[in-house]
Amino acid sequence: MSHLRNLKAANLDTDSLVTIGVFDGVHLGHQQLIQRLVDSARVSGRKAVVLTFYPHPDKVLETVKTRYYLMTPEKRAEQLLKLGVDLVVTHPFDNETRHLPAASFIDLLIERLRIKELWVGADFALGFQRKGDVRYLRAQGEIRGFKVTAVELISAQSSDEYIRSSVIRDHVQNGNMRAASAMLGRAYTMEGPVVAGERRGRSIGAPTANLSVWSEQIIPANGVYATWARIGGESFPAATNVGLRPTFAGDAVTIEAHLLDFDRDIYGESMELAFERRLRPEQKFSSLDDLVAQIQTDIAETRRSLQRDQSV
Repeated sequence: MSHLRNLKAANLDTDSLVTIGVFDGVHLGHQQLIQRLVDSARVSGRKAVVLTFYPHPDKVLETVKTRYYLMTPEKRAEQLLKLGVDLVVTHPFDNETRHLPAASFIDLLIERLRIKELWVGADFALGFQRKGDVRYLRAQGEIRGFKVTAVELISAQSSDEYIRSSVIRDHVQNGNMRAASAMLGRAYTMEGPVVAGERRGRSIGAPTANLSVWSEQIIPANGVYATWARIGGESFPAATNVGLRPTFAGDAVTIEAHLLDFDRDIYGESMELAFERRLRPEQKFSSLDDLVAQIQTDIAETRRSLQRDQSV
């Protein structure tokens, strides 16, 4: 249906089922909840609505100053709509929103979304000082004509960890891309334009595409990764270095992808990198020859790793 940037801009003429949360990453836990919401909405002939927020409340309430997001708000809305949702509302989490009492928030849900069912996680709460917990919401629903369904957290198949955005952030920042993928249900991705670099890769026979990414999104731990580079609907295997390039005394983190078997000018084009696995940490080499030899090893390992994943 659409993506709105303020709850007050919504004006549904049909009753709805609503879920509320940040949904950063749109991981498997989010997907399970939303799929149940969408299925129930279809059966009842109502709209399926996701209400989310930007900035993240943690950024506003806890003054988090570092990179924090798993995806951009636009990419999040895109992923949510792919799940069959009729409407995504990305409401600003500003000073007005953070002080809005739970009862007033419910007023907006009734007025703007014609809510008949609210689907949330079992530990969910809304409103000022999180006073609108599941128990409060159920009591309000009985009075004001909507049902509340609380969905329990789920664990990743590969571990007994509950799937949470915060856990995925930790995995990405530690370079544990396989663990992050197991919780996301897909590889972790970063997207942006290809920008000019210092062209050192070209001079040693391994030209790279330098990716400029959103300044708020979490970057995987420094190191070399087997990735897929997606450009204009095409996918190419790529050995990607994330880090400071210590051999060249770099002082800023860069994301440089060497696309295998690729020879095309893509400066200015949008590229998405899907991080499949970390091959090794970043390291400083004593000579240029040692660096070149390691790059060839990384390229060969990238090829083997991605081919192995495709055959599984």
